[in-house]
Amino acid sequence: MNRRTLLSISALGLAGGSIAGTILLTPEQSLANDTSDNDTAMNNDLTLDPNPISIERLELSKAEWKERLSDEAFYVLRSEGTERPFTSDLNDEKRNGEYACAGCGLVLFTSEQKFDSGTGWPSFFDTVEGRVGTKRDFKLILPRTEYHCARCGGHQGHVFNDGPSPTNLRYCNNGVALKFIPAET
Repeated sequence: MNRRTLLSISALGLAGGSIAGTILLTPEQSLANDTSDNDTAMNNDLTLDPNPISIERLELSKAEWKERLSDEAFYVLRSEGTERPFTSDLNDEKRNGEYACAGCGLVLFTSEQKFDSGTGWPSFFDTVEGRVGTKRDFKLILPRTEYHCARCGGHQGHVFNDGPSPTNLRYCNNGVALKFIPAET
């Protein structure tokens, strides 16, 4: 084995380790490493989608969010974590209804916007207009676009350009970041 091969393998191992660490950290591991007190700082660089309705921002302290959310929901919504694939019941949800932010209750998606992406996370091809903000994410080296609730800034997931028509977008959402509200029958 030559030096170039060894360096390539080492680089892949380091990148793979950081990717696995980023995706597979448990909420407890993430919370143990979190020493910040200012929860609002992470969402100051959000770009809100066109917003025809007025949405009053909900800003709570880190302690208030921890009291309001489960450890896993806090990890995803407030620490920009990712839940493991195929762990959310919402991935297989087929009923008519709405999907709201688990942090503040703002409706972000409807069942008409949902599709099965096969990725293991609830996926949507569009959002309710004006309900999400986006920002660039470089945590996995390559840039991605993450999106957050426009009301509370809670991290929902990432948006990709491999979805179905008519938008060709896939909003890949953490199930723990949503709550399903069934349509009244």
